[in-house]
Amino acid sequence: MHSGAATKETFFAPETPKTGEIYSFIETHSARRGFAPEPKFFLSGGDAGDQVEIPHEVYEVLVKTVDAMRSGLAVTITPSSHTLTTQKAAELLGVSRPTFVKMLETGRIPFEKPGTHRRVQLADLLAFNEERKAEQYAALSSMETVDDELPIVAVDRMKVARKEAAKRRRSSKS
Repeated sequence: MHSGAATKETFFAPETPKTGEIYSFIETHSARRGFAPEPKFFLSGGDAGDQVEIPHEVYEVLVKTVDAMRSGLAVTITPSSHTLTTQKAAELLGVSRPTFVKMLETGRIPFEKPGTHRRVQLADLLAFNEERKAEQYAALSSMETVDDELPIVAVDRMKVARKEAAKRRRSSKS
């Protein structure tokens, strides 16, 4: 590890997953008490007493990382500040910067404008993204329950409409 500036890195699961032992330890530890315990996990060095407690946030990252690697997935770690530019926020949402600025102007995402540039809190952006996903899933679910006509009926109706349009074209040429 280096102590330089944080950079985006992707870690791939080992070919022979060695994460099972770690995952089993975490599962067993939780199952033994019947609830997720307040973690007191440590990173240890080679010497006795050479250890540091891992904060809860780091523990959660470790659990999610091990779970993903256990499933054979790659894990990408991208350092981010808590305050984002409109460009970085737009990239996280997968939209263009002008589209993102329009989204800000609707008032659905809070932002600050300390000078001439807008800044968005990461927590606000993530909350908006979760809300947007929920709306999208609700819209998709509602489409499943719409009582539309059967495809065969729609095809037959379109054939009749095409024949009628062709008949009108022929009669207007005469």
